[in-house]
Amino acid sequence: MASVVPVKEKKLMDVKLGELPSWILMRDFSPKGIAGAFQRGYYRYYNKYVNVKKGSVAGISMVLAGYVLFNYCRCYKELKHERLRKYH
Repeated sequence: MASVVPVKEKKLMDVKLGELPSWILMRDFSPKGIAGAFQRGYYRYYNKYVNVKKGSVAGISMVLAGYVLFNYCRCYKELKHERLRKYH
């Protein structure tokens, strides 16, 4: 017999589509909860890609690629006008 896991304790990948709104409402959106979520994400990323026995440049290159993509999205409006300008 399968044990019943409350919706609050399920991971996002285990939540069914019908349970998603109630799962989102059960999250902690206080400043302390949001800071804890960022901290968990940071430690998960660090332990998976940076703090390993045989490390490579994959962890650092993902951060760099994210930084480049973020800055491109941030400056897209100016870059779009630059692209459409005629030089003559």
